[in-house]
Amino acid sequence: MAWQQIAGAQRLLEKEQGTIHKEWGGRLPIALVFPNRYHLGMSDLAVHLLYRLWNARDDVVCERVFTDFHPPLSLESGAPLDYFPVLAFSIAYEMDYFHVVALLRAAGIPPRATGRDERHPLLIAGGPALSANPEPLAPLLDAILIGEVEPVFERLTDALHRIADSRDAALTALSHIPGLYLPNLQHPIPTISRQWLADLDSSPTCSAILTPHTEFAGMGLIEIARGCGRGCRFCLAGYSYLPPRQRSVERIMAQARELLAHTDRLGLVSAAVSDHAEIDRLVVELRRLGARLSVSSVRADSVSERLIRALAESGTRTLTIAPEAGSERLRQVIHKTQSEAEVLRAVELAARHGLEQVKLYFMLGLPTEEEEDVQAMVDLVLACARRFPRQLTVNITPFVPKAHTPFQRLAQTPAQIIRNRLEEVEKELRPRGIAVKGESPAWAEVQGTLARGDRQLAEALLAVERPTPAAWRKALAQVGLSADELLAGREAGTPLPWNFIKGSQPQAAR
Repeated sequence: MAWQQIAGAQRLLEKEQGTIHKEWGGRLPIALVFPNRYHLGMSDLAVHLLYRLWNARDDVVCERVFTDFHPPLSLESGAPLDYFPVLAFSIAYEMDYFHVVALLRAAGIPPRATGRDERHPLLIAGGPALSANPEPLAPLLDAILIGEVEPVFERLTDALHRIADSRDAALTALSHIPGLYLPNLQHPIPTISRQWLADLDSSPTCSAILTPHTEFAGMGLIEIARGCGRGCRFCLAGYSYLPPRQRSVERIMAQARELLAHTDRLGLVSAAVSDHAEIDRLVVELRRLGARLSVSSVRADSVSERLIRALAESGTRTLTIAPEAGSERLRQVIHKTQSEAEVLRAVELAARHGLEQVKLYFMLGLPTEEEEDVQAMVDLVLACARRFPRQLTVNITPFVPKAHTPFQRLAQTPAQIIRNRLEEVEKELRPRGIAVKGESPAWAEVQGTLARGDRQLAEALLAVERPTPAAWRKALAQVGLSADELLAGREAGTPLPWNFIKGSQPQAAR
């Protein structure tokens, strides 16, 4: 390891609170790999959860790996990836599939599961993207967890210990655990049941490590609820984490007291923080403890003045709302049941309590979207601007159909149409001083192919040297696939790559 890498890792560790260093002797070393930068990985509560759970066991030493260092090495001890008998990947986004391949190659580990033997680590992975559709990465991984880890965590860890005997012994033990998919051993593919934790209070999910080098610098994050019962038809999280569950105020307060010993800044995390049944009571009690509060996002139709006041008193400067579509008609199509009046009321509350910025999230390319809907988006933003005289920021993402949602069979709107509509929005809003941030339509097409493809995509991932939208289309063509066909609609009744996963079933799209 070069001295620059040692120094870089040391600088990160010096600023952390809560880092765990353990001796390897007599313990199973697990590399917890987040295939992206430290800045993003340490904002992900799944990394904190796994780090806490594994290091709570005396027979395991868990160290983190990110993409910041080349060749890849663990943050805690500087060990290279091939020193670990187990690599556990936490994968939140499809676009990180490219980083998985790059990490393995940089570490000198054969990326195909069939190319690995007793000399190589066992690769296990999980996360929202893989739980929805694991097939694009299936040929590269030894085991994939479908769903949430807590219900099977102890059995999974015990099975991983069998790696001391052999890879086959570990894989055989994993094959008997619900929710574990072993893509290269199970033929035909069995039905896999998505795992979910019934009682959130039984397992705390909050920051294990505090660091200034992340999006939520020095802030302790607490998951207050999981899943969402709103049924927005585009939302992967809404269907992958059913049924909706929430933590009790008492359990959240216990986690808050632990974090407040190290920081006065707390971030409340869930699909929609304002939907928690006791959110007003919770924020009042947290403020009484002296906590300065932030929230991940709120629903315009459930946000209360008490919540906005607590945020303002905490020094929070930004309120984030996601209308998703501009017109009432299109919001009904996607089942985003909040009215224009409710959006405007939330913006007015932010203005009344002195917040400095409101962020509005929209999508372009939604099913049945027409030019009138794009204009309705502009009109809604301008109506918000009239009520909020400070900074208004509009974030626009292209719609990508996802597995297990009611829109899973629909065609993805072509990038050029998205690009044209985005330019229309920018042309109308930017001259009025409204910031517009749009995600790349070309990259959204790459995400769309990965979200709904099958295991043939693994060969395309291996064929890409430097990921770009053009290089991805070329790689697909090299392995006999077509991006346009992958982005097209899927006829009712045709098999889908993820049909073997059982859990929440989407309603029919209307």
